[in-house]
Amino acid sequence: MAETIDDITITYVEEGVEVTKELEKEVLTKGAWTTIMFRYQDWDRQKNEYGPEKYSIRRYQKRYGEYKQKSKFNISSRDQAQQIIDVLTKWIKE
Repeated sequence: MAETIDDITITYVEEGVEVTKELEKEVLTKGAWTTIMFRYQDWDRQKNEYGPEKYSIRRYQKRYGEYKQKSKFNISSRDQAQQIIDVLTKWIKE
């Protein structure tokens, strides 16, 4: 478990292979409840290469000195990310 926000990562290694590679992270909120957005890629075992970029928004709660993931929302493609951006932009302008 992560003790600080800097320790939180989406990177995941399985059998010596980095199957989830974190490309970037942005901390959206800090505190007892922390929200972080990640940009990442998953390893495609069949193609033996990393797949397209994906995005994830995750919420962590700090309890007893450690951050534990409580929820997540994965954005599976650039197209879906753009749709979310477009809707939020429209709503913010209203």
